[in-house]
Amino acid sequence: MEALQADPRARDVFVAYGMGCIGCMGVSMESIEDGAKMHGIDTEAILAELNKLSALREPAGK
Repeated sequence: MEALQADPRARDVFVAYGMGCIGCMGVSMESIEDGAKMHGIDTEAILAELNKLSALREPAGK
């Protein structure tokens, strides 16, 4: 939920990795790692994609 609040584009990343149940109860109680494991997704891969979103928001020169 924190990732979605920080950047709504995170939804697209989750959906691309098959974690489309953004509205399910687990989203508020589980970590990204928990969700990735439950869906058989490589945690490092999805975290790398999510981290790219924050890098795109960084002002130039940081």
